[in-house]
Amino acid sequence: MEKFDLFKWVLCGSIVLFGVGCGRVDGLGVNWGTLATHKLPPKTVVQMLKDNGIQKVKLFDADRKTMSALAGSGIEVMVAIPNDQLAVMGSYDRAQEWVKKNVTAYNFTGGVNVKYVAVGNEPFLKSYNGSFVNTTLPALQNIQKALNEAGLGDTVKATVPLNADVYESPEDNPLPSAGTFRSDISDVMTQIVKFMAENNAPFTVNIYPFLSLYGNNDFPFNYAFFDGATPIVDKGIEYTNVFDANFDTLVSALKAVGHGNMTIIIGEVGWPTEGDINANNGNAYRFYNGLFTKLGANRGTPLRPGYIEVYLFGLIDEDAKSVAPGNFERHWGLFRYDGQPKFLIDLTGRGQNKLLIPAQNVEYQPQKWCTFNAGAKDVSKLVDNINFACTYADCTTLGYGSSCNSLDANGNASYAFNAYFQTQNQDPDSCNFQGLATVTTKNISQGSCNFTIQLVASSTSILRPLIVLTVISMAYTFLLQ
Repeated sequence: MEKFDLFKWVLCGSIVLFGVGCGRVDGLGVNWGTLATHKLPPKTVVQMLKDNGIQKVKLFDADRKTMSALAGSGIEVMVAIPNDQLAVMGSYDRAQEWVKKNVTAYNFTGGVNVKYVAVGNEPFLKSYNGSFVNTTLPALQNIQKALNEAGLGDTVKATVPLNADVYESPEDNPLPSAGTFRSDISDVMTQIVKFMAENNAPFTVNIYPFLSLYGNNDFPFNYAFFDGATPIVDKGIEYTNVFDANFDTLVSALKAVGHGNMTIIIGEVGWPTEGDINANNGNAYRFYNGLFTKLGANRGTPLRPGYIEVYLFGLIDEDAKSVAPGNFERHWGLFRYDGQPKFLIDLTGRGQNKLLIPAQNVEYQPQKWCTFNAGAKDVSKLVDNINFACTYADCTTLGYGSSCNSLDANGNASYAFNAYFQTQNQDPDSCNFQGLATVTTKNISQGSCNFTIQLVASSTSILRPLIVLTVISMAYTFLLQ
């Protein structure tokens, strides 16, 4: 590969990290997403954060129950305004109301330590076709103005978490030093940067080395990690990983609009463990081990040496997320759906790996599974029933390269039926499938493939069909092959 080829892939993704206190990487935070059919209770999650010394959390909304659970914890919080609310924030009165309800209301001794307001979430993604280009800046301006007028502007800053696709390098010079903001949004990005700089707010970017690798067979594998890659040279500066190259492309883009010293926060960064051939515990461990070592040493990047504030993506797996970007979307968590850690890790960056402290007092449904009925006489509708189950439950671990990919036809059917059964709170009627399934009290997990027992449903669980969420677009007829 020629030396410029790597940087054609530098800008392919983004992510979020978690903040930690004493004995952890300085400034380390975590994204707490809640798109799950059965959620851990917010108070359980907050205790898990505290048990692991995580002192910063980034949310994707300002849910009352989540905020109430965070009250008195001392954890620093980034609350968020979803993209579909950006247009109404163009009204200053509505922005004032939002700030009063979601920031000021928690600003008391023993309340919530709100540090940032995330105005939207990657609103300028190319896939949105400009839907939020005209609404993001007015919303940002009004929210910060409302914070200022509420007397909170010095301590709470409005920022816009952006995907790394908002900046780029030209094809004839695809190197970090040539970074500029994307031509179609250059004007609005310049205005956003100028406004945030005037208010001493940080630039928040999501960087995903995994996505640089995902689907790009020509991408040099080792550049997605932090160890052992051959350097790529840009004006005498050596880059040995795509994270540094991506970050410094942003630094150059900011410099090009007159704000080269602007504070940058990594809003999301991490590695998934299922849903793709490269999404597994081994690669996740390798990525995090390198990242934490880097952050623990405050090495920064070639153009920004020193401290970087980072939010890991993410805290807990989310089985109801859209899989439009890929099946891996439901498996970014450091913890499984039930708050159990997936692999050894060391948040200090000192290589002293151990399991994180799991969620405590987790309540599971009874030890019952739904399995394929080997005695079924008519299997002609088996494929249709599997497709039905996987439309309303998560079957992404059955995909190529995932932990349940090696099951036989009967095992695939059992996995799909059980996933649906658990999602439906083990309702006996949900384990029939036209006589193709039956309930068992025998654990039907196979090897590394875990047949999940779901959590007891809480009042905050998303118990609605995935047609309301985003249905799995892929067909599951391959399961019987």
